[in-house]
Amino acid sequence: MFNLLLVRHAQSEWNALGRWQGQADPPLSLAGEAQARAAAAHSGAFDAIMSSTLTRAMHTAAIISSATGIAPVLSDQRWIERNVGEYQGLTHREISERFGNGFRKGIVPAGWEDDASLIARALEVMSEVHDLAHGSGDVLVVTHGGVIYAVERHLGSEVSRIPNLGGRWVHRDGSSWQLGERVELAPATIGPETS
Repeated sequence: MFNLLLVRHAQSEWNALGRWQGQADPPLSLAGEAQARAAAAHSGAFDAIMSSTLTRAMHTAAIISSATGIAPVLSDQRWIERNVGEYQGLTHREISERFGNGFRKGIVPAGWEDDASLIARALEVMSEVHDLAHGSGDVLVVTHGGVIYAVERHLGSEVSRIPNLGGRWVHRDGSSWQLGERVELAPATIGPETS
């Protein structure tokens, strides 16, 4: 059986400010670095670690890799976050002020990457990783909330907010993907002073 653990990156500076990141590339916050160190202690054994090419994911993966000795981190652009178009860099309040209540009604801004595009690239890279692993093993993928939500919806699950360093197991035995459980590798409230 082949198992992927899709994990949302640690807290970034924009997460701490409540800003929508999309494909913007802010770094991890100090709290995020502490979260990643805590996650490394609870991540378990993996055959490989992969990452989105965005800094917040790559830095999270590098911290986990360094602490666990699982190296190198393999990055792929198809793991990056959804393009959120005109919402990028804005807080929820700023979005409401500029765009009204449209998002809550399912109206998305110009430049928004739709679910079909997002899931197509996610499934493509998932299948490639499965094939490279010859259909067995455990791989940790540090990615983004939007990617995890798209995979969950595609595989028939209701979507709820996932915290930084929260993740979802996805399994493949044969030709189809199945959702596993959600996990949290580090508490969301960990502070930068935590070792």
